[in-house]
Amino acid sequence: MSNAETQVSSLPMPPERYISNYTEENIRRNRAPRPPPPPSQHEVYSMFGIQYNNDEMIRSLESQNIKRLIPIHFDRRKELKKLNHSLLVNFLDLIDFLILNPDSPRRTEKIDDLSLLFVNMHHLLNEFRPHQARETLRVMMEMQKRQRVETASRFQKHLEKVREIVNTAFSALPTLFDEDDGSAKIKMEVDPLESNAAAKNDPSYQHDRVMCKLVDVLD
Repeated sequence: MSNAETQVSSLPMPPERYISNYTEENIRRNRAPRPPPPPSQHEVYSMFGIQYNNDEMIRSLESQNIKRLIPIHFDRRKELKKLNHSLLVNFLDLIDFLILNPDSPRRTEKIDDLSLLFVNMHHLLNEFRPHQARETLRVMMEMQKRQRVETASRFQKHLEKVREIVNTAFSALPTLFDEDDGSAKIKMEVDPLESNAAAKNDPSYQHDRVMCKLVDVLD
């Protein structure tokens, strides 16, 4: 008697089956399942009953015991057009068999030919997946860069408006003079030469210092 075949689902388990293992009590008692370790470079792992190897991102047709209809070195566009044309021709032949002689054994052969053509076309399209992933990542990074540049530009515009408002407010303040020598005690503009370590780190330090002096004089 042959060994019983393992029943493998084509879809992952429902999320509730995983969530129920990560309750607060299980986490507190360290009973929650640990995440699986990342596979090594040459490790073979099983997913949905199919063996995968990290060395090859896309399994070859030969490793899956499927006849290869496309050459090793080829132009993907031309081969896709050829496969598409072959699909149409075989489909028309299948229709002829179904009309003229539905019981003909050629009908099954044409169905097998169509299945093989679809598998080869699907494999050829899958070979574009790494290129598609790189292009998708490049587009995402360009969008993030553009968003950050736009955010920085808007922030710079708001900063210039705030500086203009602050300078206008300082110019509108009355100038207070010393009664003895008539010199001004408070300068309405910040001297760029008078800076220290704190002023270099915080642009608003000079404005705060001027306001504090103004409060002290008014008291």
